[in-house]
Amino acid sequence: MASEEGANFGETTAAAAMHAKRKFQLAIGKLGPGFITGAADDDPSGIATYSQAGAHFGLNMLWSLFFTYPLMVSVQAISARIGRVTGRGLTANLRDIFPAWAVFALVLGLFVANTVNIGADLAAIGAAAELLVGRWQLAFTVAAAVISTTLQVLVPYHSYVKYLKWLTFALLAYVGVIFSVKIDWGQVGLYIVLPRLPMSADALTVVLAVFGTTISPYLMYWQSSEEVEDMELKNRPELKKTSRKAAERELKRINTDTVIGMGVSNLIAFFIVLTTAVTLNQSGHTDIQTSADAAKALKPIAGHFAFFLFSVGIIGTGFLSIPTLAGSTAYAAAELMNWNEGLEKPAPEAKGFYAVIVSSMVIALGILFSPLDPIKALFWSAVLNGIIAVPILGATMVLASRRDEMGRYVAPLWQRGLGWVTTIAMGVGAIVTIVLAVI
Repeated sequence: MASEEGANFGETTAAAAMHAKRKFQLAIGKLGPGFITGAADDDPSGIATYSQAGAHFGLNMLWSLFFTYPLMVSVQAISARIGRVTGRGLTANLRDIFPAWAVFALVLGLFVANTVNIGADLAAIGAAAELLVGRWQLAFTVAAAVISTTLQVLVPYHSYVKYLKWLTFALLAYVGVIFSVKIDWGQVGLYIVLPRLPMSADALTVVLAVFGTTISPYLMYWQSSEEVEDMELKNRPELKKTSRKAAERELKRINTDTVIGMGVSNLIAFFIVLTTAVTLNQSGHTDIQTSADAAKALKPIAGHFAFFLFSVGIIGTGFLSIPTLAGSTAYAAAELMNWNEGLEKPAPEAKGFYAVIVSSMVIALGILFSPLDPIKALFWSAVLNGIIAVPILGATMVLASRRDEMGRYVAPLWQRGLGWVTTIAMGVGAIVTIVLAVI
């Protein structure tokens, strides 16, 4: 009798576990471009920026992640809406309402910023891998470039996107780090509400870098284009050609997906700033230049577990963000030149598209062998993103308001309002940073 009850209990437990697993897989399957985009935002250059913010200024930078969240949600939701409503990416739509030279300048700026960012991320992967095994940084860096490029070119989108979703769980490493350090949550809450940030050139530059790595142009291009890619994969028309009910259902899905994705992004960024603030800043380790520096400095302070999690997170997020960076550039360039595009298409059918991906990776790898300091490139790529984002944001906000482009599905007032606040805030920050750099 007891054995039968034990067997029944085991079967029930196994069935419950299988049911929970299926529900989890279904939930992950429903998350789309917004979730991947948000996770890709916490790339190694972003981790370096957040680590510098926490190490240099302690808890005083935590407020910035709460400030950027609604701005980030509005910008990414608008980008996704444009792609889903029109069935075309940002560049293709911008060509309809802006001069060709202006759109070309935006795409060129995106290419420069993304390529520098890819190089910095590749260097970070190599450095983090060397920390774990003790050698072969250059070999790991080159291997990361080769593996990432090969996967982008040879693996179709419907398969590749599954790997991207699972790579987002690398971000959990930064949740784990929190449990290995002691935190005074009352003090954390106080500094979120009443930060004591000095009005200095360094502080303003870090603020712009945080904005630049959180609200990056490549995220806008990627999410917009992936909505189109997903739409074509499922053989669905653009929303302008569907019923109002179907369109509203899709827009609700986009908003939910974006809110969750950007929430994950900002929560992980918050944990990184918090971890480095309560460990590195409080112990006097303020000279942090890269994400690998942060991982190395954590080892004697927070222990081997925190060091291991931080390093693994750098590698995982690097492999997640690099295809997002290269892919967004390729989508923008292909739309500019009227080339066939899409990660679902085999390379022979989209030669120009994949040529941009490969060239971005090759040039990015070449940066690491140039006199350019990869450590400085890591941080300044975030600042560069913050500057280039301003005209791209402005152009996107204009596009999202045009009924001749968006039909009845122009972005709602709250999204456009927050989008323009984002554009103005980043524009002021960019001007101040440039002026301070000149002076």
